[in-house]
Amino acid sequence: MFESLGRFVARRRGLVLAAWVVALVVGVGAGGQLFDRLRPVDALSADAEAAQAERLVTEHSADGPVVYAVIRDVDLTSPDLVRSVTDTATELRKLPGVVKVEDLTTRGAPTGADDRSTMVLVELAEDLAPAKLESLEDQVRNRLHRIQAPSVLVGGDHLAERAFGEQAVRDLAVGESVAFALLLVALIVVFGGVVAAGLPLAAAVVGVSVTFLVLLAVSLLGPVGEFSLNIVTLLGLGLAVDYALLIVARYREERAGGTDPETAVATAMRHAGRAVAISGLAVAVALAGLAMFAEPLLASMAVGGLVVVLLVTALALTLVPALIVTAHRHIPAAGAETWVTRALARLRWLPRGSVLARLASTAQRRPSVVALMVTVGLLVLAAPLLGANFANSDARALPSGVEERRAYEARQALFTRSEAAPVTVVATVDPTTPQARDYLNDLMKLPGVVRLTVRDEVDAGTVIIDLIPAGATAGKQSREVVRAVRADRPAFPVLVGGEAAKVVDYQDSVVGRLPYVVAAVVLAMLILLYALTDSLVVPVKAMLLNALTFLATLGALVALFQWGWGEPILRFDSWGALDLTTPLLLFVFIFGLSMDYEVFLLSRIREEYLARPDNDRAVLRGITRSGPVVTAAAVCITIVFLGFATGGLVAVKEIGVGMAIAVILDVTVVRGLLLPAVMTLLGDLNWWAPRALARRRAQPPVARGTARVPSR
Repeated sequence: MFESLGRFVARRRGLVLAAWVVALVVGVGAGGQLFDRLRPVDALSADAEAAQAERLVTEHSADGPVVYAVIRDVDLTSPDLVRSVTDTATELRKLPGVVKVEDLTTRGAPTGADDRSTMVLVELAEDLAPAKLESLEDQVRNRLHRIQAPSVLVGGDHLAERAFGEQAVRDLAVGESVAFALLLVALIVVFGGVVAAGLPLAAAVVGVSVTFLVLLAVSLLGPVGEFSLNIVTLLGLGLAVDYALLIVARYREERAGGTDPETAVATAMRHAGRAVAISGLAVAVALAGLAMFAEPLLASMAVGGLVVVLLVTALALTLVPALIVTAHRHIPAAGAETWVTRALARLRWLPRGSVLARLASTAQRRPSVVALMVTVGLLVLAAPLLGANFANSDARALPSGVEERRAYEARQALFTRSEAAPVTVVATVDPTTPQARDYLNDLMKLPGVVRLTVRDEVDAGTVIIDLIPAGATAGKQSREVVRAVRADRPAFPVLVGGEAAKVVDYQDSVVGRLPYVVAAVVLAMLILLYALTDSLVVPVKAMLLNALTFLATLGALVALFQWGWGEPILRFDSWGALDLTTPLLLFVFIFGLSMDYEVFLLSRIREEYLARPDNDRAVLRGITRSGPVVTAAAVCITIVFLGFATGGLVAVKEIGVGMAIAVILDVTVVRGLLLPAVMTLLGDLNWWAPRALARRRAQPPVARGTARVPSR
C-alpha cells in the first residue's frame, strides 16, 4: 500500500504540491487570527468541588477581581507619598467598574513587615466581560504606576494569568526561531546539502501553519488555550523533522544503490513510510488518551496535538515524497561526497561510524551485565520521583523579571508572612446558629490549621471561612487540611476550595482515570507494534522500556526543577514543585514519540530477520543500518525541545527539558544498550506470538521458543 502511495505521489507530484501550497497560503493568511482568539483554559473541570466552591464564593461575596500595588522603600508618613497615593486612589474610584480602593489613608490599610512598605488594593466589578476587564486592569495599572515612590509593583491573579498567556506566545516565537536556526545547520550536516535539509523544515512549516487554521475553526466551537500553541509547535516541528528525515534518509540509501528516483521513493515509502504511519498513529492514540482525562486544559492541548500529528503524518506521506522527486537532482545519495562531507572530513575529532552500532555491539557481548546495569541506573535516576511535589503553577512560574511575579513575591514576603494560600470553606448555614459556631470550633482544631478567619460582607445564609494551613501553598500539609475538612462534613452543605483543593481535585481526577488511559494507550500501541513485527514479545518489551524512560525522566525533572539543581544552567528560580500537567504530557509524548525510534529500529531489525532468521545478527545489522538516521533524528528533535527550553515559563521549560532528556536516554542507553541486550537474551523468543494469532496469519505454531519467519 505504501509503495503504491509513493509511486502515485511521484507521478502526481504537481497536484500534491499545489494542494499543500494552497493549504499553506490559507493557513498563513487566516491562521494568524487564532492568536486573537486564545483564552485562558481552566485546569479543572467545572464539576470539581474546588471549582464549585469558587463559583459560590463569587456568587455570595462582594469580592471581585483585585489589582494591587506593592509600594516599597518609602517613609509611610511622608506627605509627598500620602498626597500621591491619595490622588491616585481618588482617580481610581472615579473609573467605571472600580468597586473599592483601599490605601494607606483608609482603615485597616496593610503595612509591610519592614514598616517601609504599603499596598493599594483595587477591587473591580465581578461581572465584567473579559475584554472590558482587561481594559480596566490596564487603566488601573497605569494609574498605580504614577504613584511617586522608589518601587511600585502592580500585580493580581488575573494579571498573572494574562502574563502567562503573553509569555507563552513570546516563548513560542523564541522557541521557533532557535529551533529553526539550529535545525537548518544540523540537517545540512546530516544530508550534505541545503536543498535536502530544507525538505523536513518545509514539512514543519506547512504542518504548523495548517494546524493553526484548523485550531481557528475549533476556537469557534470552544476555547483554545494559549499553551496549545506551544504544544502544537513543539510536536509539529519535532515530528515533521523526524518523519521527513526518516523518509529522505531511506530514499538516499536506495539511490546509493543506483535505483531511479521514482523507484527509490516507492521503496522508501514501503519501509520508512510504513514506519512513519504506524508511529503517527501511535502518537495520535497517545494524545487521544490525554483527552480522556476530561480536564479542559488537557483536552485543549490534546485537540491541538492530535490535529498537528495527523497533519504532519499526512505531510510526511505525501508532501515529502513529492518534494523528493521534484528536487531529486539536489539530494545527494547516501555516502556521496559533497562540500559538507569534505568539510567534516577535516574535523578529525568527530566520531566515525554509528554510535548506536558500537553501543549495540557492546551490549550483545555482555547482555546480562548491560541489561542489569542500565535498568538499575534508570531506576536510580527515577528515585527522586518518590519525593515529587506536583502543584498548579502560580505567578512564581513566570520569569523572575516579570512584574506580576515580583509583585506576588513582594506581597508574600511583606504582607502575608509567606503563609500558604487559604483553604476556603463555603458553608450554606446561618452563621448565628449553634451548629455554625460548633463547626468553626471543629475546624480550628484540625491538625495543620494555623489560623481561621470568617469573611465579612457575605450574603445571608452563607459562611465563607478561610483556613490558613501550615507549610507551603498547595503543599502536603495544605492538601491534608483539605482532605480532613472533606472527610468530616457537617449536617449542612459544605464545599472546600482554594489552591490546595484544586490540586487535590486534579490529582483525584487524574488518578481515577489514569488506569483507563494507560490501558487504552498501551493496548493500542501493542496492537500497532504487533502489526509491524508479527510478535507479541517485542511490543511488550517496548512498553516496559518506555516506562523506564518515563520514570527516569520524571526523576531527573524533580531534581532539576523541584530541587532547583538546574537553576544555574536553565536560568529559572525553582518554586519547589513541578506543574501538575507535566507528568501527563510527558507520559503522552514519551510513549508516543519514542515510537518513532522504536518503530524504525524494529522495522529494520525485522526486515533483516525476514531476510535471514538469525536473531543476534538481525538485531546488530538492523541497528547498524538504521543507527545513523535514528541518531540524526534524535539530535534534530532534541534541538526542537531544547529550543523551547529557552523560554521563560517554567512549565514550558519542564516539557522541553523533559523531552530532551527522554530522547537522549531513549536513543543512547535504552535503544543503544538495553534494547539489544534484552533482545539478545530473549533470542528467537522475540518473535513469538500466540497460536491463535499465528493460525490467523496462516502460520504454523512456534515450538520451544523457536520463531518461524512470518509469511507474507
